[in-house]
Amino acid sequence: MSKEAVSNPRETADNVKVLVKMSMMVAISIAMVYLVRFPIFPVVSFLEYDPADIPILIGTFSFGTGAGLLLTIVTSVIQGLTVSAGSGFYGIIMHVIATGTLVLTSGLIYEKQKTKTRAAIGLAAGMTAMAVVMVGANLIITPLFMGVPRGVVWELMPFIVGFNVIKAGINSLVTFLVYKRISLLLRK
Repeated sequence: MSKEAVSNPRETADNVKVLVKMSMMVAISIAMVYLVRFPIFPVVSFLEYDPADIPILIGTFSFGTGAGLLLTIVTSVIQGLTVSAGSGFYGIIMHVIATGTLVLTSGLIYEKQKTKTRAAIGLAAGMTAMAVVMVGANLIITPLFMGVPRGVVWELMPFIVGFNVIKAGINSLVTFLVYKRISLLLRK
């Protein structure tokens, strides 16, 4: 057996610890959706605020952008099959697109230089990117899944954009305020 084929026990233990911590972030995210969920605008009451992105963003800043995208996908699928089952496959897709955009943008900016300033810039850019991407996603995907004309979706766009800015803004602000304290726990 070659030297490369033999697993380094320390590396394996570290990988297991990261997977356990990431699993914990998914569980917290799902629990937060279960406990806190409400519409921001009555006109689009199907768009509900939830704090699920906070643990995902913390995981992104702690473990990297790739890990954040994995957290997004796993959380979206579990959430879509359990606490948000009413939105089904549509909800899973939209959650992956929205949170994936937020995570990708925020994570890539923060990874370059891990400072508070870069975190703030990354989160603000992520919020903006999420709002912009969700305009297109809603115009393309929502008519297909909801069976409504694109014009109806366009009329609701101010509420959809407002919802995404508010949701990403709240979750980004909370992440910014708590990340450093929580990251100390995650490093242990």
